[in-house]
Amino acid sequence: MNSSLITARMNRRSALRGLGASALLSRLGWMNALAQSQGTPDDYRALVCIFLVGGNDGHNTVVPLGQAQFDAYVAARGSLALPDNNGPLLPVETPDGTPFGLNNGLAKLHPYWAQGRLAVLANTGMLVQPVTRPEFLANTKKVPTNLFSHSDQIQQMQTAIPSASGGTGWGARAMDLLNPLNGGSTFPAAISTAGPALFCTGSVVQSASLLPGFDLDPGGLGLWPQSAALARRNGMQQVLEFDSGLALVQSANKVRKDAFDLNALLKGGSANITTAFPGTSLGNQLRQVAKIVKLRGTTGMKRQVFLCSIGGFDTHGSQAWQHWNLLSEVADAMDAFQKSMELELQIPDKVTAFTLSDFGRSLQPSGTGTDHGWGNHHLILGGAVQGGQVYGTFPDLALGGPDDCGTRGVLIPSTSTEQYAATLARWLGVPDAQLGSLFGNLGNFGSSHLGFLG
Repeated sequence: MNSSLITARMNRRSALRGLGASALLSRLGWMNALAQSQGTPDDYRALVCIFLVGGNDGHNTVVPLGQAQFDAYVAARGSLALPDNNGPLLPVETPDGTPFGLNNGLAKLHPYWAQGRLAVLANTGMLVQPVTRPEFLANTKKVPTNLFSHSDQIQQMQTAIPSASGGTGWGARAMDLLNPLNGGSTFPAAISTAGPALFCTGSVVQSASLLPGFDLDPGGLGLWPQSAALARRNGMQQVLEFDSGLALVQSANKVRKDAFDLNALLKGGSANITTAFPGTSLGNQLRQVAKIVKLRGTTGMKRQVFLCSIGGFDTHGSQAWQHWNLLSEVADAMDAFQKSMELELQIPDKVTAFTLSDFGRSLQPSGTGTDHGWGNHHLILGGAVQGGQVYGTFPDLALGGPDDCGTRGVLIPSTSTEQYAATLARWLGVPDAQLGSLFGNLGNFGSSHLGFLG
């Protein structure tokens, strides 16, 4: 995982407090028996955040195809304008007939639009309150701290707090409220498959961190002969359990030990997933999530949140091919995940996947790449999604226009991250009356329900 996702305020509590690896394994047989006796629970919901580390270029993810908007897009984008050598744009249309084009790299997700399971939320980003271009330029409205900084904006996106003061993630805070639905289960309610992540750090719920592909080869232990793998595993366990007396070292060792413990469950036959996932980092992460979702009858979980991530989106140069390739990896992995939910686990409307990123990019290119932006477009996928629609307000793409905070197409968001997160948390089960306690600035905006989830 990109190191910028590891924040200074991250809480590295144990994923399974009070349970060592041996205790966890001893419970596995009992939990499997419980799963067989109870069957698959119907009352299950989960959110899967897919974090695009570096700042995804939303302008070349979703392109307006109405003639006037497309002409403005081409004029501003210059050499980066789509379509390009990577193939034609993938046409989609909103219910009112407004045409858009998806990046050709999203080919595996394109069919979900017509099926009503894929939606776009336009021009979203961190805000304290609504702000216009004149207000921003005159500095008369408060805005998030340290805009355009990767580390600060990653933290803010994961906390939904527009400052550097957030110590808990909004996904885990939602689970703090909803954890009673999990009936006292000691299984983690907030899980990152990409190493420690603030999004999964709460005040109450147990959280856990995994490493990509850890269920296939935990810690690089896939050696031959088996005795060599066992020797390395034993050595690793001894290192992780050694008390160095150094708090930072102990915290890091605890994170890795938690990953060993949790992956013991994922290697069991009851967690087997037959759906073919791409062998990429994101594909491996989403396969891990699918395995954990499959274990919901075993673990007794009714509500969970997950975070996966993929890096490389800080495209200051060589963007055309690099961005297409990244979006292809995202689309292929999300498609496999959705198929596993629909066809294998048969819970198409119980799990919703969505994207987040540090920020958007500048509309105007900088050589062969783009610079840091602000507002961005995001994808939401799942059977509960009211898809085939672009939600929010699609921006004016004129350089120096009404949505530009300067002259390079760094767009002022028209929808706040807190509205986005509140809509997702509401679907997960957080009551409307409690959304304000999760998102402190939500009352500054017009709606806490953007409509993309039923």
